[in-house]
Amino acid sequence: MKLFKITLIAAAILGFSAASYAEDAKPLKVGLMLPATGTFAALGTAIENGFKLYTKEQGDKLGGRAIEFVKVDDESDPAKATDNVNKLIKGDNVDVLIGTVHSGVAMAMAKAAKESGTILIVPNAGAQAVTGPMCAPNIFRSSFSNWQPGYAMGEVVAQKGHKKVVTITWKYAAGDESVQGFKDGFTKSGGEVIKELNLPFPNVEFQALLTEIASLKPDAVYTFFAGGGAVKFVKDYKAAGLKDSIPLYGAGFLTDGTLEAQGGDGEGLLTTLHYAENLDNAKDKAFRTAYNDAYKMQPDVYAVQGYDAAQILKVGLDAVQGDVSKKAEFAAAVEAAKFDSPRGEFTLSKAHNPVQDIYLREAKGKENPVVSVATKALADPAKGCAVK
Repeated sequence: MKLFKITLIAAAILGFSAASYAEDAKPLKVGLMLPATGTFAALGTAIENGFKLYTKEQGDKLGGRAIEFVKVDDESDPAKATDNVNKLIKGDNVDVLIGTVHSGVAMAMAKAAKESGTILIVPNAGAQAVTGPMCAPNIFRSSFSNWQPGYAMGEVVAQKGHKKVVTITWKYAAGDESVQGFKDGFTKSGGEVIKELNLPFPNVEFQALLTEIASLKPDAVYTFFAGGGAVKFVKDYKAAGLKDSIPLYGAGFLTDGTLEAQGGDGEGLLTTLHYAENLDNAKDKAFRTAYNDAYKMQPDVYAVQGYDAAQILKVGLDAVQGDVSKKAEFAAAVEAAKFDSPRGEFTLSKAHNPVQDIYLREAKGKENPVVSVATKALADPAKGCAVK
């Protein structure tokens, strides 16, 4: 009887400790390392908006802990990335890192997170290495790998009967990997990439390359640009007289969040991405209404990725009652979860990259409504990841 009473008391104490950890814990310090200035500033704002919309829906608490945000403008500058992320980890002692847009900056964040064990959720940057060679139990992505939209569009372009394609992008990880995904999807059906054009990030002087495209006379062009670069490229492509003679296809960032600034020059462009306007699911309808109410504008894919980064964080924190030191339990919960997202349901692979539908979208007005599912439940190959 005495042993039974001791057991009950011990169980009660343990139960109380687990339940009360979050109540007694300090606020959860979330380091937001996103661009607030430069080419990708609007993208960083949308991600932050989406993240904070989700946390507001949870009563401004995750895993039972109040949230304290610490913000750093990463300026989309890889040269400053290591100092910026170390400031958050070692100076501000954040519990969680959220970031970023630029793949080069995200690589520095992933390296620091892997070394320190800090939980990192990447809400945009699609650098393959994040969920490839740099994969770790504490590193997650709520967006995509650069390979995924490119691969899906390669299949689409091949299905449309195009045989010879030119690609053009900035010369950086995101562009290179998107083009590789396109080539993998396109060449498996017999297509040929006859020229790979690029220019340094964030250069937007496209004229010489557009002249070269015209001289090559490909069946189509595939491109990866985002933000201000996407606006300038689409406008220049139309001004050069190429839009009506050489079909332009791209990863969805070409027209996501950029159509209004493109001033109609993006009308009709086909892109592939894991999100689109007019998806027929209740979660997306509720999300779009709530986002518009909160920010007086319609959300884009960046807002969705921010929203889902917070959702991933909640699932992990709930499983560990807010105790971020329990990395294995956090990861196990996230890996087992099915996420009810505005993009449609998705899961995370063992490498912690979304396994998700990739949509074919057509730009109409200020939106990118879905045409069809280009590729169903597409998983990134996660090359180099030891835990996949």
